[in-house]
Amino acid sequence: MQKIRTTVKIAGKEYNLAGYDPAEHVQRVAEHVDRAMSELALSTHLPPAQLAVLAAVNATDDMMKSRDEIRRLRAENERLRAELEKHGHAE
Repeated sequence: MQKIRTTVKIAGKEYNLAGYDPAEHVQRVAEHVDRAMSELALSTHLPPAQLAVLAAVNATDDMMKSRDEIRRLRAENERLRAELEKHGHAE
């Protein structure tokens, strides 16, 4: 599979990114990062490099919380499935 090249704009700078995700997805990601950095810039007045680190920390925090929630929901799903099978209601 050939990599897709996409040009995005984040914090006023253009970046050429290459990957296997569709350009529309890459644009959505870049828009999210740009918005996060813009919001942080308004509230913190940090230099761009520090804004980028803070945005990365916030994004990673969100991702880790989401993964934890997915794990919790999968475990709950398995528990409920086992409960149904135990009572003879399996599909």
